[in-house]
Amino acid sequence: MNAKRPPLRLGRIGYLNVLPLHYPLEQGILSGDFELVSGPPAELNVLMDQGRLDISGCSCIEYARHPEKYLILPDLAIGSRGPVQSVLLLCRTKPEDLDGQTVLVSAQTHTSAALVDLILKQHIGVTPRYRTGDATALLKAGERPEAILCIGDEALNLRRHPDYPHRMDLGEAWRQWTGLPFIFGLWIASREAACARREEVKAGARLLIEAKKWGQTHLDQISAVAARDSILTEEEMRSYFGGLVYDLGLEELAGLRLFYERLAGTGVIPAPPELAFLPL
Repeated sequence: MNAKRPPLRLGRIGYLNVLPLHYPLEQGILSGDFELVSGPPAELNVLMDQGRLDISGCSCIEYARHPEKYLILPDLAIGSRGPVQSVLLLCRTKPEDLDGQTVLVSAQTHTSAALVDLILKQHIGVTPRYRTGDATALLKAGERPEAILCIGDEALNLRRHPDYPHRMDLGEAWRQWTGLPFIFGLWIASREAACARREEVKAGARLLIEAKKWGQTHLDQISAVAARDSILTEEEMRSYFGGLVYDLGLEELAGLRLFYERLAGTGVIPAPPELAFLPL
């Protein structure tokens, strides 16, 4: 008798923004044969690159760096059509005054670091310096960097810090600059896994799409759950989830392609990648 295959290894971004997608899976509302591996986007990027995950939510820049390794799951994304609320540049002075100043960047992000550099240099017209560090720990220690790029739950917690009165929401800044949504993360499948375990990977992708649809229709319930362990109220949480994009439609794809074109134009990636999708 053949031994049963291990479950699919599914990467779960460890931030509140993907709760609407993962809540029905974690609560058993929808079921499937998978093992959830949670972590920040930068960590999941590494695990996907090393072939240690089969499907994962990842930074969109990870796909651009290794498109030959991945297939994009259709109609799944994490982004915004305006304010995203959890990807913020917090400044002691205005962003226009950051020329030559130091911006502290979270090590947990790849996409947002590339995006803030594009916006500051090409849209606002300033060239700062960057250093990597833990913003929350540095602030607790009494340090006050001139500006901080923070993402995820840290951004939600620090967004009203009294020493940083100027806030630039990167989702809104991109929308103002380009008129398009911004896609921070994609769900991708390993091409190797899609070849070796085709039907299982397809089933995993369909399950994630079903979970997304469930989450989109139960945002009030999910907001109430999320608010229990957050500094945000239930109403603020509902506003946060309501401002996020989980679909990957034509406008979202246009925004993604434009981001890749601009990354290629600055040499961050060699060329805009072809968008290859997992067939369902």
